[in-house]
Amino acid sequence: MTEPQIKEALIALLDGIKRADAQAIVSETARLDDIVQRGRLGLPPQLVHFLERRSYAKALQYLEGSTAVPSGNCRRPLTGGAS
Repeated sequence: MTEPQIKEALIALLDGIKRADAQAIVSETARLDDIVQRGRLGLPPQLVHFLERRSYAKALQYLEGSTAVPSGNCRRPLTGGAS
């Protein structure tokens, strides 16, 4: 999967959350988990970090090129592709 496909899944997931559509939430969450599982080495470490921690709004901001992605409080270093 590519970053545009991740962005598409994030938009669908966040829309599903807004509509309280359980099926969309389950489906898109599984899709994103699969992307991270299969493609983590080809993805930017910060994007992987956001996706692994289910910071989906931050992941979308990152993909949209926002320079104002808010810092979280997880205090965990980026892994750079290894768990």
